[in-house]
Amino acid sequence: MTTIPFVRNFEFEYGEAQSLSPLVTRVTANNPGPFTFTGTGVFIIGTDEVAVLDPGPVSPDHKKALDAALVGKTVTHVLVTHHHIDHSPLAAPLAKQHGCKVYGFGQQPRQPDGGEIRLEAGDDLSFKPDVEIRCGHVFRGKGWTLEAIHTPGHTSNHMCYALHEENTLFSGDHIMGWSTSVVSPPDGDMGDYLRCLEAVKDRNFDIIRPTHGPAITDVRPFLQAYIDHRHDREKQICTALEAGLNRVCDMVAKIYVDVDKRLHPAAAHSVLAHLIHMCETGRVTCDGDLTLKSEYALA
Repeated sequence: MTTIPFVRNFEFEYGEAQSLSPLVTRVTANNPGPFTFTGTGVFIIGTDEVAVLDPGPVSPDHKKALDAALVGKTVTHVLVTHHHIDHSPLAAPLAKQHGCKVYGFGQQPRQPDGGEIRLEAGDDLSFKPDVEIRCGHVFRGKGWTLEAIHTPGHTSNHMCYALHEENTLFSGDHIMGWSTSVVSPPDGDMGDYLRCLEAVKDRNFDIIRPTHGPAITDVRPFLQAYIDHRHDREKQICTALEAGLNRVCDMVAKIYVDVDKRLHPAAAHSVLAHLIHMCETGRVTCDGDLTLKSEYALA
């Protein structure tokens, strides 16, 4: 497997507003876990007039810390990358408090599968932006410009945001420095995910700031390793199929034997996403629906 140069060490304090650049401040929520790493990093973009990106969970301590960080500032936009419970629940209350609107792609067009394996970082099914945006939408404030970039894959409604003045991408969960991203069908799509990784790589950003964990500064090599890792995973799936492991659960037990078992449910979704993509591209076959319980074979 390709070794991804993960970035996992960084300094932060829960509830403290940390200045990262002339235009970017982060407040980290105290909601660490296997899918959130050290917690949700809420980005405040701008100095006087600001946008708040991925406000995070609704909790008294986190809300208090975010309110303190926003004292003396005018919040003009609340932006959301996608509808997971560690990203979007505080968006509507925060926007109402500051008299502005919530912007995002909208609700996912394909409802998540409620089967026996679900992800811990679940879906915020109540999320609905005030303004539904699409790729290329531009937001402006005093001294900053943000461009929305639709990056389906992790979820169908996932948006990244590019800060033009600092050639920075706020990547949500599409790209993370500490881990690979979960792609969970039917809402997540591996084909879309791989295409969007290539598109982001071609933008040549100087820095990527994920919602969870530290920034990625050696961007292009990191993204190439991210992409190569996915292609290597498909080779592992082919090897498993050749060995007669034709169900997702059996493939996960073999391929992810050295991975924390708490992450195996998420791995199962990613393996399924790869299998669906491999069926779409004619490399794998399946009799019947493409599900976690189906049996697969090499074409």
